[in-house]
Amino acid sequence: MFDLKPISPEAVPVALAKAERYRLLNEPWQAESICRDILRIEPEHSQALVMLLLSLTDQFGKGVTAPQTREVLARIKGGYEHAYYAGIISERWAEALIRKGSPGVGFIAYETLREAMTHYEHAEALRPEGNDDALLRWNTCARILMRNNDLRPRGEEAFEPALED
Repeated sequence: MFDLKPISPEAVPVALAKAERYRLLNEPWQAESICRDILRIEPEHSQALVMLLLSLTDQFGKGVTAPQTREVLARIKGGYEHAYYAGIISERWAEALIRKGSPGVGFIAYETLREAMTHYEHAEALRPEGNDDALLRWNTCARILMRNNDLRPRGEEAFEPALED
């Protein structure tokens, strides 16, 4: 339909800064577009891949799904980075499910947050010295679970007896 115009390699640092700014302005679709432009000319650009993944997770519940982000995750190199961003995907997907509030979502969100915590534990084991990001994210997931009684594993359905007349 349209032939996209390529950006110049010299423009990548400024474009990446703009993508970050658009994410901060809550315009993740703009950030996504810029990252895709960067990746057209530098397909393995690690910062653009991470920014793309984050901008996609910002759009959960707005047409973007977890499998789409996992395609980007597969391109991110490094054991720590892969585990950490896998956790981000799961955590943010759970948050989108919670916001949606469909029946039975508490079980799915619980399982998805626990999946995120498992990824963060793996990242913790691989983290560079002085980098506690995975621990901070794990703690966030734990706090979400501890303060929300609707989030629980399957099999822990609350039983409420029917009222008798």
